[in-house]
Amino acid sequence: MAPELHVVDAEVFAKVQHAFAEALGLDDDEVEMDAKVIDDLGAESLDFLDIAFRLERTFDVKIPRGGVEAAARDGLVDGEPYELEGVLTARGLEALREAMPEVPPDEFHEGLKTAEVPTLFRVATFYRLVLHLMAEAEVRAAG
Repeated sequence: MAPELHVVDAEVFAKVQHAFAEALGLDDDEVEMDAKVIDDLGAESLDFLDIAFRLERTFDVKIPRGGVEAAARDGLVDGEPYELEGVLTARGLEALREAMPEVPPDEFHEGLKTAEVPTLFRVATFYRLVLHLMAEAEVRAAG
């Protein structure tokens, strides 16, 4: 079981939930925080673009393509590679685990391919990303 998010902003989550539901043709209540985007909700690669577009429009943020994985890569300051020949290294797994605390640790296993990373994404992954981007926008606006 994934660690629970400590505090959930109900208004933000409702909007994230609605964006997923609209993009995937689901009812809002079918979109749960810990649902796997691909395995549980049936999303395909093109759906990720639709979901990102809807979230960007709803929250007035810009979601970088490959945002979660890019954040994990950016965290590698010690010079160790993130992946070798399409397979995550031990350091890559550790960085991704840190970037995605909503995913149960046992899903970050040795031999995980970079192409398999999207199968780890939860609705909570996008919820956390939206909160992070909104906070960054507030800091820029205040600064």
